[in-house]
Amino acid sequence: MIGRPPASIAMIPGLLFAMVNAVAQQTSAPVEAAARALIEEKTQGFPGEVTIEISPLDPGNLLPPCPAPIAFLPKPARAWGTFSVGVRCESPVTWTVYLQARVKVVGDYLVVARPLPIGKILGPADLEYRHGDIAALPSDVLTDASQAAGRPTRLVLAQGTPLQARMLRIPEAVRQGNKVTVFSRGRAFQVSNTGRALNSAAPGETVRVRLPNNQIIIGTALYDGTIEINP
Repeated sequence: MIGRPPASIAMIPGLLFAMVNAVAQQTSAPVEAAARALIEEKTQGFPGEVTIEISPLDPGNLLPPCPAPIAFLPKPARAWGTFSVGVRCESPVTWTVYLQARVKVVGDYLVVARPLPIGKILGPADLEYRHGDIAALPSDVLTDASQAAGRPTRLVLAQGTPLQARMLRIPEAVRQGNKVTVFSRGRAFQVSNTGRALNSAAPGETVRVRLPNNQIIIGTALYDGTIEINP
């Protein structure tokens, strides 16, 4: 007849369960700290007061602890508005996670001071500043009058309209035949690729780009020469 096991033996399954659950896992603080440090670096020099919000790492994650997590941004992402920031571990194990971040940039930006016709050469009386979250506005909004003064308008502009580069005739940001970076982004992602511009364009104008697989896509030229893919 088999008797009941001693209490010490009966406790072994419970001890094993406790040991498994006691295995160390990655805590959120160092991951968030790495992400925040990178964003602070990338937002230096932004035209306004910068506020950074980062979503915490899932407390139920099964990641082994990392002594030195490394943060990165999917290129050519910029730390602006809502975006994803990646954090990876390279040793003693490798893993990568993505946190959602939001950057608010509260400062001054340009708006149209009075109704303007097409072809109007902009002067001081045509512009005024507003204060608000620049990161919530279109990516090519202008923040300095020197960016607009002396430029002709490309379309009719209503009073109070935030002034964007695409609304003015500005020197080309993209030249036909040049290699360019194209990207598309959503609320929590950004995907990038490279291609060759099939036409020249100023910021805000349409660009046709041929990708390495010969697919042709259409996007909008930005001030820095990158192409944002139209939805």
